[in-house]
Amino acid sequence: MKLSQFKFDLPLNLIAQNPTKRREDSRLMVVDRKSGHMENKHFRDILEYYDDKDVFVVNNTKVFPARMYGRKEKTGAKIEVFLLRELNKPNRLWDVIVDPARKIRVGNKLYFGDNEELVAEVIDNTTSRGRTIRFLWDDDDESFKKMLEFLGETPLPKYIKRKPDEEDKERYQTVYAKHEGAVAAPTAGLHFSKELIKRCEILGIRFAEVTLHTGLGTFRPIEVEDLSKHKMDAEYYAISEEACKIVNKAKEGGHRICSIGTTTMRAMESSFTAQKLLKPSEGWTNHFIHPPYNFNVADSLVTNFHLPKTSLLIMTCAFAGYDLAMEAYKKAIKDKYRFFSYGDALLII
Repeated sequence: MKLSQFKFDLPLNLIAQNPTKRREDSRLMVVDRKSGHMENKHFRDILEYYDDKDVFVVNNTKVFPARMYGRKEKTGAKIEVFLLRELNKPNRLWDVIVDPARKIRVGNKLYFGDNEELVAEVIDNTTSRGRTIRFLWDDDDESFKKMLEFLGETPLPKYIKRKPDEEDKERYQTVYAKHEGAVAAPTAGLHFSKELIKRCEILGIRFAEVTLHTGLGTFRPIEVEDLSKHKMDAEYYAISEEACKIVNKAKEGGHRICSIGTTTMRAMESSFTAQKLLKPSEGWTNHFIHPPYNFNVADSLVTNFHLPKTSLLIMTCAFAGYDLAMEAYKKAIKDKYRFFSYGDALLII
């Protein structure tokens, strides 16, 4: 398939700028792959589609405050520094993206905070906007982490055209987030409140947790027309024995496995056996799922409504079938569903 097949006109006013008042009050479009039937629901209604012993697999990654603003030495020019990942803990080396990049060269020092509480030095160029920086911090790891939290802000995607506030610290995070390392929230999971999870558990639905630290590449529009030539950024994932036990027991018992989000799906599709059971592993995955593709572990998917030409939309089409997915997106635009990270959800069964 070609990239141009994943283009559609999205009215900008449908990109949600704020979350719904309560997590489970977001809307939910339910699409049945067999019948092609589509219905409008609310996320709390997801319970109607699952039974005792079915499993929801979630991504328990935790977003850290990755966006920082610093000043360049001498000129005082304001620079945005987006932390991607820590490369070396003892040396405080980080992989970052800087903006505007043309001003930032190897050897430059960057100062953060009103009183220059933190200083970093640029030590390498990685890509056109990518740099490796070293934070100059002599204190312990705990105080360094606190300083990053103090100076960093919630890394809301650029399509959300406002400054993050206190509420975003809570809402741009799933209620089950555990392992810090993501620079973008696994958005399908944002619709679950603690109360809704309780109601699922009372019904007998089990939860299995995997980890995939969502990187920036997740949102990046694809730039090659031939999808087989697209290279995904590698992201760290981990699948535990415990998660495999829960998922595989359900599969062997003929119960349903629902992947909560495309990141969860990508982790699971990076680690399965010949019998299509989930396999414990950890490492880095750059698995790019595009049609045609046979999914191995989950038989249903919850995902948000994504932007055109993104790997997220392409995976949704691989799972639902291209025509049905694009039909659902047409309906979503007509029915004014909210798109993107703080938007509504799509359940494909």
